[in-house]
Formats: sequence, C-alpha cells, structure tokens
Amino acid sequence: MKIGFITPEYPHPKIKQVAGLGTSIGNLIQALEAKGHTIYVFVYGHSEDDFFVERNIHYYLIGDISYTFGKWYRYRKHIQNVVQDIIRKESLQIIEVPDWTGISAFMKFSVPMVMRFHGSDCYFCHLEGRQQKWKNKLFEHLAVKGANAYIAPTTFAGQLTKSLFKISDQKIIETICHGLQINEFKNLEPSIFESRTMLYMGTIVRKKGVLELSSIFNLVKVQIPDARLIVIGSDASDISTGSSSTWELMKQEIKDSYLKDVEYIGRIPYNEVQTFIKKAHACVFPTFAESFGMVTVEAMALQKPVVNSNIGWAQELMEDGKSGFLVDPKAHQVYADKIITLFQDENLCQRIGKEARRYVELHFNMKNQAVKNIEFYNKILEL
Repeated sequence: MKIGFITPEYPHPKIKQVAGLGTSIGNLIQALEAKGHTIYVFVYGHSEDDFFVERNIHYYLIGDISYTFGKWYRYRKHIQNVVQDIIRKESLQIIEVPDWTGISAFMKFSVPMVMRFHGSDCYFCHLEGRQQKWKNKLFEHLAVKGANAYIAPTTFAGQLTKSLFKISDQKIIETICHGLQINEFKNLEPSIFESRTMLYMGTIVRKKGVLELSSIFNLVKVQIPDARLIVIGSDASDISTGSSSTWELMKQEIKDSYLKDVEYIGRIPYNEVQTFIKKAHACVFPTFAESFGMVTVEAMALQKPVVNSNIGWAQELMEDGKSGFLVDPKAHQVYADKIITLFQDENLCQRIGKEARRYVELHFNMKNQAVKNIEFYNKILEL
C-alpha cells in the first residue's frame, strides 16, 4: 500500500519536535515500511520546507508560514494542497491524520481519511475538568466530522471520544493499540540500576500529574531518606495559575531540604530515552490525561517496574500488582507506598519487570499491530 501520515512531530534527527504522538507514529511507520509498504510522512509546522527519502519512507517537511490574517484556515489549506498534490502524483491510497488541534479541519482529499485518536484538546479538557476554548472546539469538531473512520489506541479513549464528539454509529472506530519495535527495547542487565531513583519522563505540565508527583516524592523521602527524583521533559506554562513554568511550581511543592535530591534534566534526544529508563529503580507516571501512555510501555518493555495512574486508559496497559501498579494520582500516600515497596524489595522489582516485558510482548508488539492497521486500512478502502 501507499499510505500518507500528516503529523506535527516525528522521531527523526532532521525533525526537532517529538513526543508521544510522534513516537507512536514512528513505530508504526517503521513496521509498515519493513513489511514492504511505501510511506509518505507530512510534518507540518517545520522551520522550512524540505524533502528526503530513506528506504521506502518519503519525508515532506512543510514549513511554517506567517500570514497577515486567517492562518488558522489558510495554513490548513496549504497543507491540504501539498498533500493532495503528492496523493495525485504518487497514487497514495489512504491518509491518516491525528485528532490533536483538529489540524485536518477544512481539509478534503481524493482518498479516504482515517483519524487516529492520540488525544484531542476536547478529550484532555474533559479529563482535566476544564473548559475548552471555542476555536479549538470548532476545529476539532470539524476535523472529526470530516474523517471517514477512526482508530483508538485504547477502548477507553475510543468510547470517550465517540461520546464527546457525538460520532455516528455508522462510522467505524477500531481499537488498535500503539506498538513498540520490541527488538529495539532490550535491557540485558535489569538488575543493574541506580538504587532508589524514581524517574518521571514527559512534558512538565499539570495534566501529567507532576504537581502530585512533588507531594508523592515528599512522602517517599520520609521513609527513604536517600531517594532521588529525576525529571525529564519540556517545561510548559500552567493554565491554572498563569505561571510560565510548571517546573517552578513543582519545586515550590517539594520540601526545601529535599530539593538537592531532585534533578531536572529537561528535554533529551529520543535516542537517549532508554539510557535514563534503564538507570531508574522505578518509573512513575501519575498522569490525569492520556489516551495511551507511550513512555509507560517503553519502560515496561525495558523491564522497569512502573507505578502508573489508574485512570481509564491506563487499565489497558498493565495488570495491577503483576506487571505494574495502578494508583489514583490524588492518593498521594498510597502512591508513595507503592514506590517505597519497590525500593525496599529488589526481588519484587525484578519479578514485576519480567511480567511487564511479557505483557508488552503479548499486547504491544509492533509487528502484530502493523498487521492490524493494514487490515483496517483495507477494510476502509473496501467501503
């Protein structure tokens, strides 16, 4: 097949922006290309236009454009024209778009358009209990309405998104979990790590539970005085307080005497992610809003015990108490107790790590997920 992907990010050295959305798309594209399919990646919002080909993947970097007015419409139509031109020239069969920001609003193509639910602003606003901006709401509703079919990474995300956007029962929503290139995630020495070090990796933003993490760390330190916290990810402004730095808010919540044992590394290249995960004693993700949680699965694949949020989607990522722990992010003491238990029982860490790896191999192997995606694309083409 010839498949196109429109995305704001992608894990490639020439593309600066990458997070969970880009990582999940990258994993899928690599697996599809390995199976002989030709892939066209359209990365919008780039610093400048660029084009290059690697193996059977064609990269089109679409430069950002400054308009005197109406960029919200005109740039979307520019992206559409670039993509439609390639659809025509290269005979693409299907286009996949993300739900985030409703980038595909106002876009129409001569081939079916499949939308993958990475997590829309509407979805996250609902989970966080905050009001969505009217412009974001308009764009996302138009984009969702314009798609021919949908892929959800978890059943929870699919059902909630269907309800929020009032998607017709006539349209297909298929649950296909994100996957990992399993062979690229190996931890040959899981018993070697930096003792009593907890790792958080993700955007430093309220919805990810980072302010809860500060309180949780305080409680861990009471019983584990030499515990350390490593924080990795891009800092972000805080929508609730107006602060320009959520990291600064995090520090304010941590007891002063504990700050010396907290290290904020900031954003790192994707190729360094595994190194930091392997060093950690345990990984912690007390998030309130996800559609899947890619870094959680990456940590599990590297046989790392994870203490995760217990909300909706997270219950589809592991078996509580067996391949990880699922805890309410607001239950600070319970959350801290799970981390303390792991820090005090290395055998338990090893046992959970092995089960986590097994669970990932069974449910999130990209080779299997790629087959499911192709089957779904073919089903849509046959409609």
